[in-house]
Amino acid sequence: MFTLIKEDGQARRGVLKTRHGEIQTPIFMPVGTQATVKGMTPAQIEEVGAQIILGNTYHLNIRPGSELVHEMGGLHSFMNWKKPILTDSGGFQVFSLSKLRKITEKGIEFRSHLDGRKLFLGPQNCYEIQKNLDTDIAMVLDECPPYPCERDECESAVARTIRWAGEFLEHATNDGFIESGHHVFGIIQGSIYDDLRQHCGQALAEMDFPGYAIGGVSVGEPEEEMIRQVAATAPVMPKDKPRYVMGVGTPPQLLKMVGLGMDMFDCVMPTRLARHATVFTPHGVLNLKNERFKHDPKPIMEADNYTCQNFSRAYLRHLIMAKELLAHTLLSIHNTHFFLDLMAQARAHIEAGDYAAWSAAWIDRYNAGGA
Repeated sequence: MFTLIKEDGQARRGVLKTRHGEIQTPIFMPVGTQATVKGMTPAQIEEVGAQIILGNTYHLNIRPGSELVHEMGGLHSFMNWKKPILTDSGGFQVFSLSKLRKITEKGIEFRSHLDGRKLFLGPQNCYEIQKNLDTDIAMVLDECPPYPCERDECESAVARTIRWAGEFLEHATNDGFIESGHHVFGIIQGSIYDDLRQHCGQALAEMDFPGYAIGGVSVGEPEEEMIRQVAATAPVMPKDKPRYVMGVGTPPQLLKMVGLGMDMFDCVMPTRLARHATVFTPHGVLNLKNERFKHDPKPIMEADNYTCQNFSRAYLRHLIMAKELLAHTLLSIHNTHFFLDLMAQARAHIEAGDYAAWSAAWIDRYNAGGA
């Protein structure tokens, strides 16, 4: 299912095969929380180069319900997306609803953020929800420790994460889910404790998952700590399986993590910042609400996407100031393309064998600003 094509230092160039097509790695995955990438049509998402998108198990099970999605032919049919889909476990959303949930050994008891009704998420029904969604890549149920986190609390979370992962994998195996071409990824937790991360990673590696993810980063810790945890975890992640860092990150963070041997990333940042008038460029971000763009005839940057090929900064600022919904779409197109194109550049430089020098220069230019 995963083939390494080239290694350049620790950076990896690979191909991940799924039921709905091949994914060239390293890759960024746009987030389609509620069966939609906010502000964009599936055709627009495909046009900017997306190879795979995410759906959210927690949100989709609450509304419209995984049974309804199953009735409609699965998530691909429901949202008319023909390429691969990864669904997260819902564990992070329950983590973020800390006032509404209670963690037990069997799973997580919580209340819906919509109507307050009591719900339960355990390894078995977490699997069954994702089976109903007919996802290509299912994520196991895990417990995401907060930051900061005391060691004993983290040890308990890691123990539950390992146990739940085994239960989830057992259901997926016995049910024929994996044999029929779906993939299941284990999630490595451990907060800031290197030994707990490595213990979790080694335990999951012994279960022989099709892929592995690093969870519990970008939850409030400093960037340096986040990068350090990825670096500490990478050595225990199987080399012949895809490696996914969940919920990250900024362009420099992505390039640093590619350099540490990571293959897959996701983040809401491109579309979220687009809705706040912020766009990415190789020289940092721009806020198009700024008065200096009122008469600016240039595109956001020279780029091969619909927004930059057709519209000026002045026009985009006008849409923003007039509160026109088209602003969200055009800025989301640009930002999502920017992230996907960055990964395409990374793949090319890994193949060329100059990834470390290129990425260091790219990050220096971005951080210097001047956009």
